[in-house]
Amino acid sequence: MTDVVEAVGVAPRRHTARWAAVTIGLVLLLFLAVLATRRSAADKQADSPLLGKPAPALSGTGLDGRPVSLGSEGGKWVVVNFLASWCVPCRQEHPELVKFTQRHQAAGDATVLGVIFDDSAANVRRFFGELGGTWPVIGDPGGRIALDYGVRGPPESFLVDPNGFVVWKGIGQVNADGLDKLLRQGKARGA
Repeated sequence: MTDVVEAVGVAPRRHTARWAAVTIGLVLLLFLAVLATRRSAADKQADSPLLGKPAPALSGTGLDGRPVSLGSEGGKWVVVNFLASWCVPCRQEHPELVKFTQRHQAAGDATVLGVIFDDSAANVRRFFGELGGTWPVIGDPGGRIALDYGVRGPPESFLVDPNGFVVWKGIGQVNADGLDKLLRQGKARGA
């Protein structure tokens, strides 16, 4: 008789555990589906008080020792990209920025200007040595540039039109196709 009672007592526990495992599995599957269908940062506009306003001035010494400034890129679309070598999403987006700059190199209509966020120039030099990229990158000792742009952490990017106005801010990774779409939209509006 105790065997029957024990068998009856165990069966509901196994059944409950099975349903709990199935429920947890379905929740995880739904979570993965949501993440997989999210748009990249290049398709999303983040709020910023800078939108529609002149981009804050930024200048510094590039990784190659030459002076760099946003103003020297006048007449071009500029993706101001805040990055760090320790930032995993920065590593993941970097090939997309390389692709974007290669697409626009011949036309000379767009470029990237990198700003180091809470990292050393030596680390970022190694980062570029490993992953490629030839656009100018400046340091931000003290975080003044990040503060002017309202950056909380990398990667964050801003699209500045040829007239020097911020037309887009993205938080998270960007991709070349998304940036090209933003350029086409900006050019269609006459920026």
